[in-house]
Amino acid sequence: MRVDEPDLRTAYLACRRINAHYGRTYFLATRLLPPARRPAVHALYAFARLADEIVDAPGPDPSGALAEWEISFKAAINGDAAHPVLAALADTVRHHDLDPGLFTDFLRSMRMDLTVTDYPTLDDVAVYTHGSAGVIGLMLLPVLGTVVPRAQAAPFARGLGEAFQVTNFLRDVGEDLDRGRVYLPADHLAAFGVDRDRLAHARAAGRSDKPVRQAVAHFVAHTRALYRAAEPGIALLDPVARPCVATAARLYGGILDEIAAVGYDVMARRAVVPTHRRLAVALPGAARCVAARIRTRGPARGA
Repeated sequence: MRVDEPDLRTAYLACRRINAHYGRTYFLATRLLPPARRPAVHALYAFARLADEIVDAPGPDPSGALAEWEISFKAAINGDAAHPVLAALADTVRHHDLDPGLFTDFLRSMRMDLTVTDYPTLDDVAVYTHGSAGVIGLMLLPVLGTVVPRAQAAPFARGLGEAFQVTNFLRDVGEDLDRGRVYLPADHLAAFGVDRDRLAHARAAGRSDKPVRQAVAHFVAHTRALYRAAEPGIALLDPVARPCVATAARLYGGILDEIAAVGYDVMARRAVVPTHRRLAVALPGAARCVAARIRTRGPARGA
């Protein structure tokens, strides 16, 4: 995917800057993709990030702002882009023939963030994560490419996106609580004697008690299972895309390792993978990326 038109190139560069600023782990993984495939990934990330900012750092009318963002998205798809991110996104949608319905599902979950403050069951959470993250995996499939029919790879792509999202839930329990939201399902929390009040008390104290830590450990185990279920899908991707996705999965999985390392106390500090560990994962991924590109090109002339 070459971007030669100057205004469109500027739009994609704006998306790249948003990705680099807000999504360090995600951005690091995208560096393992062939350069021609990166702009579309940056455009999808930037669109989702700006929508997320509307609901997480809201102004006086977040509902109206989100509605305007959706209207602007639909206008961009029809050739009238008023925002550089939407210009890049519309080009990505056209170039890869993405289903606009996936974006509708995504924005529906963003609207849920404005009205839904907790989720009674895991099935209720799944409704949210499908729109907030599962569809992102489905959007990326045409960009990354597959070696099987796309429908065969779709459940794994959706599942990996949802695993990333649940990882974020665990990392951000305290911050989400500050925004009035609890994404961890109430029925699973209740099995450990945990409810919203107990989470709020732990947040105020700056440390988790034993029941909260036990509940978080349970969700970490659940999330690891999501990664294991999604892992076979990596082999279904275009070989040049596999190192990127495998590295992203390891980097995000590393957040779970960091949570476990602090005794599942997600209230004490935000679990992040240190830079040296991110590089330790990314560098082998880069080597695999180079090898995959060489194999895809075939032997050099005269070899």
